[in-house]
Amino acid sequence: MENVIEFRGVSKAFKAFSIEGLDLEIKQGYVTGFIGANGAGKSTIIKLIMNLLQPDKGEVNVFGLDYASHAKEIKERIGFVYDSNIFYESLSLKDITRIVAPAYQRWDNKQFKAYIDQFELPMNKPIKKFSKGMQMKASLAIALSHDAELIIMDEPTAGLDPTFRRELLDIFQEVMIDEKRSIFFSTHITSDLDRFADYIVLVDKGEVLFNQSIDELQDKYALVKGSIDLLDRDTEANFIKIDRSQSGFQALTNDVKKVKEVFSNHVVIEKASLEEIMFYVKGARK
Repeated sequence: MENVIEFRGVSKAFKAFSIEGLDLEIKQGYVTGFIGANGAGKSTIIKLIMNLLQPDKGEVNVFGLDYASHAKEIKERIGFVYDSNIFYESLSLKDITRIVAPAYQRWDNKQFKAYIDQFELPMNKPIKKFSKGMQMKASLAIALSHDAELIIMDEPTAGLDPTFRRELLDIFQEVMIDEKRSIFFSTHITSDLDRFADYIVLVDKGEVLFNQSIDELQDKYALVKGSIDLLDRDTEANFIKIDRSQSGFQALTNDVKKVKEVFSNHVVIEKASLEEIMFYVKGARK
């Protein structure tokens, strides 16, 4: 199985938003960063993957299986880490595991205890008294303790301080030592993905703008800075989007070689961050 998630011609319509004929492939055994502005369709796509929404048209396959015939098997193999507490706040981890563990055939109490010890989480303290970081660790411990092959994370590092975010990312990297696992990581903090992700999917208005390896993105895109008088109808064709100011222009290109041929040493070419790529690619659609 090459792809852990596949969308084939998926459409889903709401009053103010729709996805039309979406095709998407997420490779097995890798970390895929899922980015896009608020309202881009990320939550809808995640809900379709989780079978919390069903498509109006098209097919959603997870592990090469469809939910119509294999819902229980698929859910057994997925772990979900949300950006806030999804458990009853008055319950402790001890209470929660009594409820959750019987739902999974492959639940491993020994593994769960090892993660609880590693994450230094109290078993008898109500979840409402956990910090946001502790809640995130609790969700991750539960997801990993039933041998989940696909871990879906929705904004897991949002609201965490930089030190704790770094710790959490290190934990995610440890999880990926098992090459059969896949992580689908939705986030607004693109700097986390620069050091963690293998592939990046950018969505806007329900459409996939690109789905590429992070190495390909870094090789393909670059920021170009120079004087306004270098721009005309022909030279502007080398850029995806251009920002102009009194001091000059800054633009994104997806053809560094051509820019070097056209502008020689009259411009400055810099590596583009994921945030900059997202900003310019999305802005080019307006």
